[in-house]
Amino acid sequence: MTIIIDGKKIASGLCEKLSQRIDVLKREHSIFPCLKVIFVGNNPASQVYVCNKQKKAESIGISSETIVLPDNILENELIEKINELNNDPFVNGILVQLPLPNHISASKVINTVSVEKDVDAFHHENVGKLVKGEKSCLVPCTPKGALHLIKLVETNLSGKNAVVIGRSNIVGKPMFHLLLQENCTVTILHSQSKALAEYCSKADVVVTAVGKPNFVQEGWIKEGAIVIDVGINSVSIEGKTKLIGDVDFNRVKEKTKAITPVPGGVGPMTIAFLMINTVIAACLQKKVDASDFVS
Repeated sequence: MTIIIDGKKIASGLCEKLSQRIDVLKREHSIFPCLKVIFVGNNPASQVYVCNKQKKAESIGISSETIVLPDNILENELIEKINELNNDPFVNGILVQLPLPNHISASKVINTVSVEKDVDAFHHENVGKLVKGEKSCLVPCTPKGALHLIKLVETNLSGKNAVVIGRSNIVGKPMFHLLLQENCTVTILHSQSKALAEYCSKADVVVTAVGKPNFVQEGWIKEGAIVIDVGINSVSIEGKTKLIGDVDFNRVKEKTKAITPVPGGVGPMTIAFLMINTVIAACLQKKVDASDFVS
């Protein structure tokens, strides 16, 4: 029988355990995790994400503030604000909500964030450490959450064939390296790839993050595969707006060992691992062991 992976329930359990650990950190180490989110402009979708992040942080004992800046802010002014937070010893995590206005270099801004406070884990030093397989780095939240879901279904991934569809810096590339570290044989597919169905049909694990509704079809997936759908696509069905993934869920699910739904799959895990990254960052900055965290 197919396992429909309940990311919302799993994320809730992770956050509950994290909340208990935060209480211990406050009591025994005087560590009070603090997350600052910088939000430039008024993108409605981003506003929802930022609001959800702040609510979750506050609910588990992480101090959180969203700093809202106008979309016409100059790049140097934004960088100045980030450096102010970099130098604040009471701030443990800094997240710059993407996308940024076109006149601002996202790469420059991301790499201005202190590597120790880079809870999104997009700084080039964290990326480089991930590629090298080092364990002392923060890891991007969405792929780390996706890997956690995979390993709840299949604890030993060594030797498995894995396919990642999408090569973004946020999901596809880090997902490739995380699966490689699990000793998978990994193929990454993208817009210029040929014979996508052929590659997918041999995969024990498929992770898709392309932003195309119902892109992955039933015929692409082999019996007993694990399918992780990172895509979130807003579509109109019978006059109503619905969120669906990159996978044709209703047809594909019957063939899989396990599959994530959209919504309620990977999305909640992204926020849970943002919280985990914030607490890990706080511990590392205070020289407190964080090795027992889910990381």
